[in-house]
Amino acid sequence: MNEALLLETERFLHDRIPLAAAMGVRIESYDSSGLILTAPLEANHNHLGTAFGGSLAAVATLAGYALLWLELNDRDSHIVIRSSRISYKHPVEGELRAICLHPGASAIARFKTWFAKAGKASLPLKVLMGPTDRPHVGFEGVYVAIR
Repeated sequence: MNEALLLETERFLHDRIPLAAAMGVRIESYDSSGLILTAPLEANHNHLGTAFGGSLAAVATLAGYALLWLELNDRDSHIVIRSSRISYKHPVEGELRAICLHPGASAIARFKTWFAKAGKASLPLKVLMGPTDRPHVGFEGVYVAIR
């Protein structure tokens, strides 16, 4: 993926969602398998020295937001989250690393078709944090794009 586009998206997140900058959020990568967003533990820990649950939820939410922002590629649209569910299975003891799984080309195509037709569309996305074979955190969110 184009490094300049990822930096532009990261700057957008920092400018429009100030919490992203305060948390030290960075886009590590984005490709056909998904998007990886990271944040340092130092700015996002709790009293136990592990990742704060609110920071984990915010990074997971932002990972889905960033993936949809890049997929939609419509800078006049607005993206919001309609609903989400998160489960904390194991403490995160290092860098916060959220992997938003790509929903697949057909799901994106349906989303874009509906968005073009109605000016509004929704898309469910899944985010994992920790090893993908044994995730520490699981997040599911429904995102809505509005023109």
